[in-house]
Amino acid sequence: MNQLIIKSSLTPALARLIELMQALNFGRVEALTIRGGQPVFDPPPHVVQKIKMGADNDPRPEIGYNDFRLKGGIVELLEIIARLQDGEIRTIEIRCGLPISAEIEWGPDAPGHPVALSRSR
Repeated sequence: MNQLIIKSSLTPALARLIELMQALNFGRVEALTIRGGQPVFDPPPHVVQKIKMGADNDPRPEIGYNDFRLKGGIVELLEIIARLQDGEIRTIEIRCGLPISAEIEWGPDAPGHPVALSRSR
């Protein structure tokens, strides 16, 4: 996914994940199920908001935009979701509405599984 990616080009499930991260602004999304390379919101993931005292804890202003170019961290997360196919993202850490790290539980046959990748080399 090296080309320019804009929000309107995403599936509704991927767009919903981006909006969730923008609404959260700071915190974590936990136990996000991935099926067929798409986030699943039934059951809903756990959302943990980090509140900063004396700071603006409101959603990101971009949440109201119909379309915008996706930043690198979001594009990288989308690539991970596509490779994962079926599994769980245990935690996505969010800062300023953007993913900065993730803990992935790979299915044993996932094409992007780190062990499977190391065997193919």
